[in-house]
Amino acid sequence: MTTARSQLVDLNVTRYYHCISRCVRRAFLCGEGFEHRRQWIENRIEMLAGHFAVSVCGFAVMGNHLHLLVRLDPATADDWSNEEVARRWLAVYPPRTANLNKPKIVKMLVEEILNDEKLVAKYRQRLADLGWFMKALKEPLARMANKEDDCKGTFWESRYKSIAILDEEALLATCAYIDLNPVAAGTAATPETSRHTSVRQRVQHVKSKGKLHKLKEATGGSITASRAAGRVEQDHWLCPVDDRRVSHQAGIANSRGSHDNRNHPREGMVEGFSLGNYLLLVDYTSRLFRNGKARVSREVAGIFERLGTSAELWSHRLKTLFARRRLLGSHFATDPARLKELAERRGVHHLNNLVALPDSG
Repeated sequence: MTTARSQLVDLNVTRYYHCISRCVRRAFLCGEGFEHRRQWIENRIEMLAGHFAVSVCGFAVMGNHLHLLVRLDPATADDWSNEEVARRWLAVYPPRTANLNKPKIVKMLVEEILNDEKLVAKYRQRLADLGWFMKALKEPLARMANKEDDCKGTFWESRYKSIAILDEEALLATCAYIDLNPVAAGTAATPETSRHTSVRQRVQHVKSKGKLHKLKEATGGSITASRAAGRVEQDHWLCPVDDRRVSHQAGIANSRGSHDNRNHPREGMVEGFSLGNYLLLVDYTSRLFRNGKARVSREVAGIFERLGTSAELWSHRLKTLFARRRLLGSHFATDPARLKELAERRGVHHLNNLVALPDSG
């Protein structure tokens, strides 16, 4: 029985969701002769991330399906002015007959929206909504593909799958799973060569800033290099891996008489977990699939200790995920207590978890 989306996407449970959307004409999404469509999708994801109150934490555009890891940020939308809401909506849904390159036309359209407070409120809510984000992503791409194929009809499966990510380790495991999809599928040799993935986007951004050497030093355990790489992530369209807000505030508090918040960091995913650590974790995990085993270095052991897990548990979870043709379950937790708490809150005996927990068989 299909579960209502309102029960699958609940901000009182989590803001993080892994979304999977498949094409009904599988071989023709991004297969041979259609590789350019992957760039269509990647460009559209980046554009929407700049206008919705939805942070994109990870993505992978595969031959017949799409993976997205997003965080819903409704508080961000609440802070927008009415005019900003109107301009963002027009950027996502430009009227077909209007030329938005002309400032006078844009001003007229914005004023038209601003004259209707209920319309502004509706657009604000939609720009923070996961369903509207996925709709704004998929519909234009379907029209472009149908035009190229000279046909009509459904392009994407009507319903995308969403998985609620319930804890820190599950969040990083989902990130790694998404970024390593091309490696597991045999279409890329290493994570950094996996085109149309978030891990490649992150590395290429650091490289474009001339800080690739810092990233390499960070994977070797350099704290200074990790901080430098973290600062570079702040101006990238993807959500930063490291949530540096707490350390930033501590730095302000420790500075003598300084109260300058102009460079306040963006919200990241995991506090104190650098991009260098994430790349090290992804590299370790990729070796499990390429070689069947991987050496647990001192740095990797430190990561597992930080997450409160072990190399064995991490390997079990990732191998279980990649062994399945389709992910079954609407929740992903590595903490049994978190899953039990949510089941009790919803008044059910149990919830389907993506990977069986140690004490549940």
